[in-house]
Amino acid sequence: MSEKTMAADSVVIERTFNAPVDLIWRLWTEAEQFPHWYGPTGFTITVVEMDVRVGGRRLLYMTPPNSSRQIWTTGAYKEIVPTIRLVYTDCPSDEAGNILSLAAMGMGDDTNPMITEVTVLLEAVNGQTKMVMTHAGIPAGSPGASGWEQAFDNMAAHIERVQDA
Repeated sequence: MSEKTMAADSVVIERTFNAPVDLIWRLWTEAEQFPHWYGPTGFTITVVEMDVRVGGRRLLYMTPPNSSRQIWTTGAYKEIVPTIRLVYTDCPSDEAGNILSLAAMGMGDDTNPMITEVTVLLEAVNGQTKMVMTHAGIPAGSPGASGWEQAFDNMAAHIERVQDA
């Protein structure tokens, strides 16, 4: 079950997962785990770089279903408190990690770089994990908001597969 609150410029999603907090932390911070759940349903995720330390860079791309188009994003880790708090920036980019505007990507007319910030808070609650994810800079009702909901559905399904193995 999830709760979603949207301000004009942010998405806040709260989910409780039937998994220990250390597993949820690994799903967010391990390059080999991240592609198994991240992104909208049907997208293929490729992690190029995931240097999880303050100042470390992340670089990945998503490929939509039935398409060879690559959507690149980059960012930097700003705050890391293991199993409790993760904060990083997220920006459209090219394959070298150079930040791009949406206009440069052919996705609008805004010529300013779109730098957003993701904050993940985790809390162990009776053997489960309460997660609150805030993505500041993603407008209410945007495709990004529904993409996060799909990603967390993917995360729940991945947790079931991992725990059944």
